[in-house]
Amino acid sequence: MVIVDTCVLSDIVKNDEHWLEWSVETLNNQYKTNTKLLINPIIFSEFSIACDSIELVRQRLALFRVELVELSETALFSAGRAFYKYRRNHQGTKSNVLPDFFIGAHAEDLAVPIITRDIARFRTYFPKVELISP
Repeated sequence: MVIVDTCVLSDIVKNDEHWLEWSVETLNNQYKTNTKLLINPIIFSEFSIACDSIELVRQRLALFRVELVELSETALFSAGRAFYKYRRNHQGTKSNVLPDFFIGAHAEDLAVPIITRDIARFRTYFPKVELISP
């Protein structure tokens, strides 16, 4: 199992000229090993921003063969603790838990890697989580 971050899915849907090849190759490697690809409600929500309907979101996500998995209370708590540390370290001005904290905490709770190219927060606040990144 592996969590697929929004940026990887978006690279493919948007045909991103810089990241498309890496994102496609990375997902193809996961398909070849029959690795279960997961997303959570945060990733679903982020991905839906560029879609005009929930049907379009579902259609696009179906192409990736991802499974939507809920976050546990443990993951939700860990996301809040990571955000607390982020604010205590004066690393940002946001007043609400950031999406990356939910995603990182979810991966930590499930003990699975994250496929992502946005690594800074994950490495800082979830150092035990394996990252599959460029």
